[in-house]
Amino acid sequence: MIQIQNLDFSYKKFPVFHNISLEFKPGNIYGLLGENGVGKTTLLKIISGLQPIQNGSCRVDEFVPFERRPQFLENIVFLPDEVQLPDNETPLSYVQTLAPFYPKFALSAFYHLMQEFEVEPDRKFNTMSFGQQKKSLISCALSLGTDYILLDEPTNGLDIPSKAQFRSLLSKRVQEQSTIIISTHQVKDVENLIDPIVILAYDAILLNASVERITQKLFFEYGGAQREDALYSELQPGGYLNVLPNATGEESQVNIEALFNAVHHNKKRIAQLMAE
Repeated sequence: MIQIQNLDFSYKKFPVFHNISLEFKPGNIYGLLGENGVGKTTLLKIISGLQPIQNGSCRVDEFVPFERRPQFLENIVFLPDEVQLPDNETPLSYVQTLAPFYPKFALSAFYHLMQEFEVEPDRKFNTMSFGQQKKSLISCALSLGTDYILLDEPTNGLDIPSKAQFRSLLSKRVQEQSTIIISTHQVKDVENLIDPIVILAYDAILLNASVERITQKLFFEYGGAQREDALYSELQPGGYLNVLPNATGEESQVNIEALFNAVHHNKKRIAQLMAE
């Protein structure tokens, strides 16, 4: 389990986190959402041991990430949004250089993922499109066999069929002991995949809740008139999408974009609803 307590972090005079606490539990695919600059990528770097913290603590199981012990590193993978790839490497040669550091790596899993993504494992990176490179890197990351998988904007560069393949493959990858965190702006790409949802703001966590909890407290009304009592309203084809306090306990389908906007427009009210 990932445990973050009373975390402070800043870049020189620019504060990013102030006294935040979070837990990421096994068996879940977390969505890490927030506007540009709120620290999503920084948080992933802290968890993966690439960035030291200034105050507070971050632990992954019994490990302090920035100590970068081999037993910790062999069980976590962080795939950033952009990776500098060697031109003459192929996905197969690339993953084979990583394999000795990951005892649970499975070459058969790598080949299966590359086949699902329809990318040739022996093709050089410098002959691939950005989307093909991204699919190759996702295949590498998922085949390493780690319990902790951190993905920063994983659907950037993927076409529509590839995004569907990504959702399917990641759903199959999550297991009882695995913890997956996806940081993204492309919320529609992962709308039916992420649960729980964490929304960050400057110096604050605006939301940290399961989809079940969100639908207990909020109701998403589709195709109606604009409601004055709505926490957020958005005009769509066929009428308004309204996000309302769920006074009746009726179930509804979460729209993550609308949820994100509702949280930003009504920080205190939604925090109060979630705490009740």
